[in-house]
Amino acid sequence: MAGDRTPTRRTESAAKTWPGQAEYLAAYDAVLARWPVAVEPVGLRSPFGTTHVNVCGPRDGEPLVLLHGRGATSTVWFAIVGELSRTHRVYAVDLIGDAGRSVDDGRPVDGRAAFMDWLDGLFDALNLDDASLCGHSYGGWLALNFALHAPQRVRKLALLDPTDCFAGLSMSYRLRSVPIFVRPSPERMRAFITWETAGMRVDPDWLKLVCAGRRFPSAKIVLPRRPDPDRLRASKVPTLLLLAEKSRAHDIHKVSANARKLVPHVVSTVLPDVSHHSMPTEHPERLNRELGRFLD
Repeated sequence: MAGDRTPTRRTESAAKTWPGQAEYLAAYDAVLARWPVAVEPVGLRSPFGTTHVNVCGPRDGEPLVLLHGRGATSTVWFAIVGELSRTHRVYAVDLIGDAGRSVDDGRPVDGRAAFMDWLDGLFDALNLDDASLCGHSYGGWLALNFALHAPQRVRKLALLDPTDCFAGLSMSYRLRSVPIFVRPSPERMRAFITWETAGMRVDPDWLKLVCAGRRFPSAKIVLPRRPDPDRLRASKVPTLLLLAEKSRAHDIHKVSANARKLVPHVVSTVLPDVSHHSMPTEHPERLNRELGRFLD
């Protein structure tokens, strides 16, 4: 069982100074203000820097750690956090080395092993012996790897259209993403998300934040590699795989088939009318229903 789930540190992360910082933080706060519950911001020091966590829900609720996709920040959960926090103590994390309020001013996160050390330290700092873990996109890759690294610390694992876990990214997605890494800009990020969502609604406040984040002084990205098949077959952690019907990030049918082959106990469901990037924010009633069934 988890110990005292109240974080011991409550200091705000000291953000780096960079061009466009004020605009970015204002956009971050605007999306966070959309959360329908009271939020407790927590800054946790570690050898890697200061990790910013937005905490909500009953203190005696079952612990649930949320890991967002690259650039999305912990604020992305605004559409579903109200329902999740009814029964769970929710810890929504800003990934270290990514856009958001976490500050990577310590040891560099330069590989999967360093990410696992960071997550181990995060659980320790939050006084969590174990917790359920939910990750979207790149956050899903981190969540799956942590469940393989420390299965005793993960009660249940929910993966939302996870990338590079059971199949690779599509070639079109890779090619379209090149410009935002070679020469990042808000305009290029907006064009990329507009292409991936193919005319579907994208929350304007969140889109403004993600586009402004392309000016964020991010650390070098740790390129994901798919987990070893034997480690996946050996996993006993209850796992939910939710795929976005309109995802352009990968072939969801291939992802589902490979997941069922490698993780026989996985529960897999396709959510209609959402894309990879719109999944956490659009049609939240469907996502809440599937997560609620699984987590509760």
